[in-house]
Amino acid sequence: MAQEQAGRALRSVKWRADLVAGALAEWPEDPKKRTGEEWDAVRGAIPGGEYLPSSLIRSRTRQVAVFESKNARLPVDVFELEPSPRVPRMLLLAACDGQQATIERSATEPTKALLRLQLPTRPDPQKYADWTWVECPITLPPTVPANAVTHLPTVRITGRKVRADVAYTHAVPKTSRTGHTVALGVDWGLNTLFSAGAARMHEDGRITALGAGAQFRAAGVLAKQYRLRHIFECLHAKTDRYTRLADPALDGKAATLAKEIPRVREHRSNLNETLAWAAARWAVDQAVAAGATVI
Repeated sequence: MAQEQAGRALRSVKWRADLVAGALAEWPEDPKKRTGEEWDAVRGAIPGGEYLPSSLIRSRTRQVAVFESKNARLPVDVFELEPSPRVPRMLLLAACDGQQATIERSATEPTKALLRLQLPTRPDPQKYADWTWVECPITLPPTVPANAVTHLPTVRITGRKVRADVAYTHAVPKTSRTGHTVALGVDWGLNTLFSAGAARMHEDGRITALGAGAQFRAAGVLAKQYRLRHIFECLHAKTDRYTRLADPALDGKAATLAKEIPRVREHRSNLNETLAWAAARWAVDQAVAAGATVI
């Protein structure tokens, strides 16, 4: 368990170290605004940088810029930029075998499971006799199917309680295109973006609603989307005005706007794609929660 937790921490540090090293190797002239060439250079300096979201590179750049403003120099690496990582208090039982921990569901109560694990009876165990088996009853949520196979959980402390993050697997029947009795309706709106409601068809032909419905709210993302649209429209209006004026003194400003318009367009496109994926994921979760079959 300790080796697995140390391995996760080391992999995380290695990823952050490569990210910071790439950002420092291709430090831009203006940290607040990289040019297209500087973006290509910093992505090339980071392993797998072509697949990284731009927000990660921007956040690390801001972090380095804050360090530079306080110390009048750039940091050497991530170890100078960040404090020592904190290791969470948890037991990764999935890294153990049956000699250390086991979990078994109750045959009579589907919501009950019994976790058995060996814990030391003294702070410095030296031999097998210093360990003892401890039984921990676990209450599973009703969303876990009765035929699901549970796996060894991650045990962690939350306040004054010990919680177990239990993973499970279960067989899913093959999806059919006909014969469904539960449907999910999704409607688009201006304020809530998406509203959903589930309905069930009974054998006698009646249709009844399931629950009170749900709403997908993305006020923050929509506000940013509206702001980008306003900026995009202002840039086009300024460009058209400079074109009509035909003043050579405005050529420099027109060229700057011509470079800024594609960047704003790309930013809007990425934001729309992210929002669409989030909304689709929400719709699938609502369908699964309602018991509908996702095709």
